[in-house]
Formats: sequence, structure tokens, C-alpha cells
Amino acid sequence: MNEIKDKAIEVYLDQLASASATPGGGSAAALMGAQSAALTSMVCNLTIGKPKYLEVEVQMQALLLKSEALRKSLLGMIKADVEVFNRLMAAYGLAKETDADKALRSQAIQDVLKEATEVPLACARACAEAIVLSRDAAITGNLAVISDAGAATMSAYGGLKSAALNVYINTASLKDRAFAEAKLAELKVIMANVEELVADTYDLVKAKL
Repeated sequence: MNEIKDKAIEVYLDQLASASATPGGGSAAALMGAQSAALTSMVCNLTIGKPKYLEVEVQMQALLLKSEALRKSLLGMIKADVEVFNRLMAAYGLAKETDADKALRSQAIQDVLKEATEVPLACARACAEAIVLSRDAAITGNLAVISDAGAATMSAYGGLKSAALNVYINTASLKDRAFAEAKLAELKVIMANVEELVADTYDLVKAKL
């Protein structure tokens, strides 16, 4: 079966809209992040080689390398989210007829829930990075495509907030509260100052239009 990232956008959206639980919000969050990175790359590509922007050429080339690496990483997270959710559903489907069955099922669910927390946490971290990269593009990029740098910021912001919701819902079901609280603390650090950064970048872009 082809990976989601290899499907036509209409096919992907049809699957997203279907009664199937996957792909879902986690995959959509990763796609929003990847879309942000792609927009930042576009701004870079339309700045590099332009005589008017020669003094920021090296800076934009370095930014392009970062945004492309991030885009690849986020694309991988689309598949990772589907896979971990499917494993979680399989764990919930395990037998629960005997006490031994119930114990095994409960442990399997808890084990996969930890993985299901790590995946969106990684996505949130990547989306936060995408926000920073998009801001760099907004500061130094070609003014003709500055609105695209703003769109990159907003896409990454949507991905970050969506990924965060998946962290919250999965940690709520974890019995290992030390693990859960540690992951929530990581998320809090990732999201620190994001609202201000996004608002400032949006205003920066708007002021350049």
C-alpha cells in the first residue's frame, strides 16, 4: 500500500474525511508542519539568485537546507502517526476474557500510549522549529513572496497546536503519571513564547505588504 505522502491530495483528503480513524488529526498536524517547511523553502528558492538579495544569499541557502530537512522529517511523522494509532487500536482489541488477558491488554495499551505521546510531541517540536524558520524567511526573504512566509508561520502554528492536543489526550490516559508529567513539561517548554512569536511574525509580514 502506498504511503499517505505519496497519494494525490484529493485521495488523502477523501481518506481524512472518511469513517476510518486514520489518517487523523496527528497526520494532519504533521502535514501542516511539512507544508510550512515547504513554503519557507519556496521563499528561499525565490530569494536565492536574485541580484536584489545577494547580501542574504548565503543566509537563505542555509535556511533552505534547514527547511528541506525539516520537511522530510515531518513527512515521516505522517506515517508514524498512522502506525502508532493502528497499534493502539490493536492493543485495545486484545482479549479481555480472563484476568491474565486483562493484565496483558492493559499493559499493551499503556506501552503503546507512551509511543502515541512521543509521536505528536516530536511533531510539536518540529512545528515549533518550522515557526522559527518561517520567521527567518519573513525577515530576509524576497518581498514579492513575503505573504507566503506568513502562511508558513500560520501553517506551522496550526500543526503545533494540533499536535499538542494529541499529546494532551494521550497523556490523560497514561497510568505512569511521572512519564506523563515529564512529557507535558516538555510540551510546555516547546510552546513557551509561541503565541507571541507567531503574532509578531504575522505583524511583521503584514507590515511589509
